[in-house]
Amino acid sequence: MMTVLITGASSGIGAGLAKSYAKEGHHVIACGRDPARLEALHQQYPTITVRLFDMTDRGASRLALADCYADLVILCAGTCEYLERGEVDAALVERVMMTNFLGPVNCIAALQPQLASGNRVVLVSSMAHWLPFPRAEGYGASKAALSWFAESLRLDWEPKGVAVTVVSPGFVDTPLTRKNDFSMPGRVSVDEAVRAIRAGLAKGKNHIAFPAGFGLAMRLLSALPACLQRPLLRRMVRS
Repeated sequence: MMTVLITGASSGIGAGLAKSYAKEGHHVIACGRDPARLEALHQQYPTITVRLFDMTDRGASRLALADCYADLVILCAGTCEYLERGEVDAALVERVMMTNFLGPVNCIAALQPQLASGNRVVLVSSMAHWLPFPRAEGYGASKAALSWFAESLRLDWEPKGVAVTVVSPGFVDTPLTRKNDFSMPGRVSVDEAVRAIRAGLAKGKNHIAFPAGFGLAMRLLSALPACLQRPLLRRMVRS
């Protein structure tokens, strides 16, 4: 059995993964900011222990994770806010970057003394940064930064034997995506997302993207020359 540490475990993909691993008897360290939801997880699955902290706080992350040994670390917490009509809101972009990029970096910095050969760190990114979608400047930039960081870190950690996996979901039916006011093609359930992630990790994949069909369409669009790609994306611009 493994010890699995999961951030963002109070809802969405993080909660789904926590339950999935706990059902099999693995020791799950569920991290998040919602004490009621985390306690409910612990009551449902006694093999789940809880760490309550805000990962955007570097000191709090260091204190909460100082004694955490985990075979598998899944950094799953995230947020999304959109810019409207091209008006740049620096505070909004900062909030998104803090949660989606610097938060995971804080966790990695706190956990790295305990990581050993054979361990794996998983960073949940998004397909959103594969294309420059209107309104998604902050969100796309945060996920692009996270993916770039992970790809570079994988090279530096290879001599240590610590693996790094990037997960790039499309749309997953979570409380976060339910706030979206646009159609979400290829949207999958949390259970489907959990199965896709666990299947990819079981194969030792460095990159896991799902759903396959939507991911292929996104890759094809991202490969188009700018003269063809930009007119398609302009259709999404709101006046």
